[in-house]
Amino acid sequence: MKNLKFLFTGLIFGIIITKAEVVSWFRIQDMFRFKDPYMFLILGSAVLTGGLFVLIIKKFNLKNFYGEPIVIPKKKFNKGYIIGGMIFGMGWFLSGLCPGPMAALIGAGYLPVIFAFLSALLGTYTYAYFKNKLPH
Repeated sequence: MKNLKFLFTGLIFGIIITKAEVVSWFRIQDMFRFKDPYMFLILGSAVLTGGLFVLIIKKFNLKNFYGEPIVIPKKKFNKGYIIGGMIFGMGWFLSGLCPGPMAALIGAGYLPVIFAFLSALLGTYTYAYFKNKLPH
């Protein structure tokens, strides 16, 4: 029962990104081809909003839904982030999907997207299998 708030939040998120056309393959392809700034503006506003909330969380020592303090660990930069980002970006470009829109499109009834979802799941498990051998 306590997970219903997450289900509801995901449902609202899916509706918003669908109505904002963020799930549109054409919008995503136009972004990667530098034809339309729409998706860059959406992503930029998400980065700014996320950064603002991280600052607020740190400044006011906010707690999560269960009353536990939110801890944001520091990470060292390494080349694995660049390599992983490029792989993620290529998958996003080739499929026209990233995880959020993928789930929203499946929820909207676009069943062929299940193949992209299964591919993303396979990539996740492949990473988990090779994690100890990769540069971190």
